[in-house]
Amino acid sequence: MLRRQRQIETKLQKLADAAVFGAAFWLAHWLRSLPLYKDTIRDFPDYAWLLVVILPLAAPVLELQGFYQRALFHSRQQMVWQLAKAASWIALAVITVLFFRKEEGARGVLVLFIPVAIFLMVLKEEGIRYWARARRGSSSASRRIILLASSANSGEDTARIEKTLSSGGQSGMEIVSRISLDTTSPNQLAELLHDTSANAVVISSHHALFGQIEQAIQVCELEGVEVWLLADFFQTRLSQASADDLNGQPVIVFRTGPDASWQALAKNVIDFVGALLLLLLFTFVIPVLPLAALLIKLTSKDSILFRQQRAGLNGQPFTMLKFRTMVTNAEQLQQELTQLNEMSGPVFKVTNDPRITPVGRFLRKYSIDEFPQLINVLRGEMSLVGPRPLPVHEVKRFDDPADRRRLSVKPGLTCLWQVSGRNNVTDFKEWVRLDLEYIDNWSLWLDLKILVRTIPAVLAGSGAK
Repeated sequence: MLRRQRQIETKLQKLADAAVFGAAFWLAHWLRSLPLYKDTIRDFPDYAWLLVVILPLAAPVLELQGFYQRALFHSRQQMVWQLAKAASWIALAVITVLFFRKEEGARGVLVLFIPVAIFLMVLKEEGIRYWARARRGSSSASRRIILLASSANSGEDTARIEKTLSSGGQSGMEIVSRISLDTTSPNQLAELLHDTSANAVVISSHHALFGQIEQAIQVCELEGVEVWLLADFFQTRLSQASADDLNGQPVIVFRTGPDASWQALAKNVIDFVGALLLLLLFTFVIPVLPLAALLIKLTSKDSILFRQQRAGLNGQPFTMLKFRTMVTNAEQLQQELTQLNEMSGPVFKVTNDPRITPVGRFLRKYSIDEFPQLINVLRGEMSLVGPRPLPVHEVKRFDDPADRRRLSVKPGLTCLWQVSGRNNVTDFKEWVRLDLEYIDNWSLWLDLKILVRTIPAVLAGSGAK
């Protein structure tokens, strides 16, 4: 796992652990106040100030026990022993503070605090362990790596690199291809990126083949795919490059998309929470989804949902969901309407498309047909804001390799193109330009502005064609 990603995850875990210890102190007080105890104790607000001691101490004490240096699938026995020692030290710190403040504390609360804290922490760790195992089996969660090595590298060096990458399997890394830097042409590398939907290319070379390295980086730059150059042989300052380490080995990451950061992490949280709240809102509070489904069912014998393979992150295909708005054989009829296409390039767009049903026209006018994609957001296949996902067959017809860089981020429900007059954009190059402008200038604030601008566009009925 790259150091920056590891640092973000560790900081998150420390915050979560502090919250768990705080919850354990409250739960211990609640258990101690149950009627089964003869004596009574003061209300929790009287002890709440002790959280000022417990919360800041939790992460440092756990770190002293080596809790954050262990492997993900670690020994449970070792983990429980580390937690027991940490909880005991925190309880001792609370007792010390109470002693110097000359305040009485419920000893029963502190006695209960230690096993309760251990239980809650073990519960949290088992949840993380289960989640990690589930993600390891998910193709959308794993990092797909192409190893591009020089034949000049000894077998021992290549084996060492593969072992380093494989040891990141706990974080979802998978080597999908191993190819030679000496004999692989740029076109062959581009085709392999398309076939494997790789997220990153790891280049390993000694003091030679700089021409081939440059060509490989240029191919990945056009595709919007990260390059991890094992840079233990030279140091340089390159535009849009960042130094990192891969399990202790120095690398330079060439990145054309948003970097791993707190903002990126917050975007994922906002996507999940936002999609969940919107689904609940439009299902139970404002029943738009049930009513739309009922209208489609009453006016059509076809299925309510339309499913189509779209190109996701780095071109990885996924099944996008929409409310059905066209006749059954719409995709076959598209061939007959080719001459009416109003969009340049590989994309097909027609105003007043004759394949759209009357109900479908209403759903499209107010973008209601896109609402099922909130499920795609919950699955992690899409984001609330990002370039609109195109059908896989249209992506394969891209003429300019640079257009694929729009695939370097998750596709979204809404995007800069849609709020910039989506009914007026007929040039695919302009569409791509707006998508790349979004990628190059991405921030949470930009996402928020696009979401806010999407609301009046939807209410005004300037839906997609």
